[in-house]
Amino acid sequence: MSSIKFRWGLSASEPEQTPVLFVGQPAHLSALSWQDVRCKLEPRVTEEVWRRGLAVTSPGDVSELWPRGAALGVLPPRRSRHTAPSRNHSLSKIVKSALRSAAEEYIVLVCRKRDVLASAVAISRSVPLYSARSGSTPLNSNQPAPPANTNLTVEIFIVNHEGDSEDEGTNAHALTDGTLSNEELGTIQDVADSVRLAARITDTPANIMDVDAFVEEACKVAKKLDIAEPTVIRGEALAERGMGGIYGVGKASTKPPALVSLSYMAPGATETVAWVGKGIVYDTGGLSIKARASMVGMKGDCGGAAAVLGAFVAVVRAKPTVNLHAVLCIAENSVGPNATRPDDIHQLYSGRTVEINNTDAEGRLVLSDGVVYARRDLKADTIVDVATLTGAQGTATGKYHAAIISNAGTLERACVSAGLRSGDLTHALPYAPELHFTEFCSHVADMKNSVADRNNAQPSCAGLFILAHLGFDFPGQWLHVDMAAPAHIGERATGYGVCLLSVLFGKYTNSRLLKALSPLR
Repeated sequence: MSSIKFRWGLSASEPEQTPVLFVGQPAHLSALSWQDVRCKLEPRVTEEVWRRGLAVTSPGDVSELWPRGAALGVLPPRRSRHTAPSRNHSLSKIVKSALRSAAEEYIVLVCRKRDVLASAVAISRSVPLYSARSGSTPLNSNQPAPPANTNLTVEIFIVNHEGDSEDEGTNAHALTDGTLSNEELGTIQDVADSVRLAARITDTPANIMDVDAFVEEACKVAKKLDIAEPTVIRGEALAERGMGGIYGVGKASTKPPALVSLSYMAPGATETVAWVGKGIVYDTGGLSIKARASMVGMKGDCGGAAAVLGAFVAVVRAKPTVNLHAVLCIAENSVGPNATRPDDIHQLYSGRTVEINNTDAEGRLVLSDGVVYARRDLKADTIVDVATLTGAQGTATGKYHAAIISNAGTLERACVSAGLRSGDLTHALPYAPELHFTEFCSHVADMKNSVADRNNAQPSCAGLFILAHLGFDFPGQWLHVDMAAPAHIGERATGYGVCLLSVLFGKYTNSRLLKALSPLR
């Protein structure tokens, strides 16, 4: 298992013994003097070689300054307005390609302070926690078997440089002082560790990370945070409470479905925030079964709940000033004698009835029960649901941007800004219930669970289905985050959503860094 630790400033090390990667944008790297970096490079790398490396390394590439000992990675100098100032996606690629799998390694991250959290998270994504490798390298693998325990230390060098237009609205002083306090380093460590937690849960296959195991993960988090034990409503208790969405989706599995709620009650709080996560530990599609190729990778359909759990850890450690709840809707969408059938009608926690016309549109059913629980039982004023909800999300906003929809324009705009600052990119979908909700028309129930016309803003419709159970007249703020595509890069989970929620709601914490980055004012 690999560990990652973050520090401010550079320590002395010898690249022959401990490999080091310097990474940053060209202007930031050029701002370093030889005196700044020589402690990591001498006696193997001279100033002349360092300067030559800066001159010849192309953006997106890595140059060897000393064979398998010292390397220089250069991030792109330019970006478009819909990508993050941190260049976090390029950073992850460079780190993955340059790590040596040594027992001890260093990365020197050179960046602006406003980009340090997104950059740290990008690095943490490059070193996933979950692995079932036995230790020997498969014959068809080009990757060396990693050591049993690897220690990666990220040393951060802050540079002051002209900012991007998206930086407007941040706390300028807190993000340009050129230092990192122990408290700020603690925030970086907490968020990065929480991203890796979410990715580990999502990467773990369902024969290990089943409903029981996910519930246990939530209980472990509560114990570590020293908060009250989670509320767990499970199996037949869900049916008795009227939560027909979660119960109907998960009742065919040998492991009963569960709604799990973790709560942090802030002293004197007047506002309540609830995050609701889709936790389908495996999605066969149910009786509307997926094709073989489409089913592979569906262990990751719990990515929304994993993100909510991870963000809850990070933000609770930052001491929120609001009541904060994490509601995890956990089930396995299985095939069996008790499986929900197309044409079945379920009554959800909202009291509304749903005609099932597609058992593979199950995420919106569990989330609908979750958001109503957040409002009715937890008295939440602001509710965010996070899910790997629709394949159409990737078509609409691509592999890197989650699709969002909200009943509040201010929250929607803040989420887009938080995406740029956190590196968890987002893009808004149309919010037009009067044009889209008719897709769920049913002749025998209040609504169907899948659209009639898949070409009519399908990701927007899926979000509106959830809001319909909360109520289109809901007086609070609601935000829907469909992260189906950015939840993974290749075959690995990204832990997407943890940093997004931490930055978006950073205003409501006592973390200096999160408060400065938060777009909410």
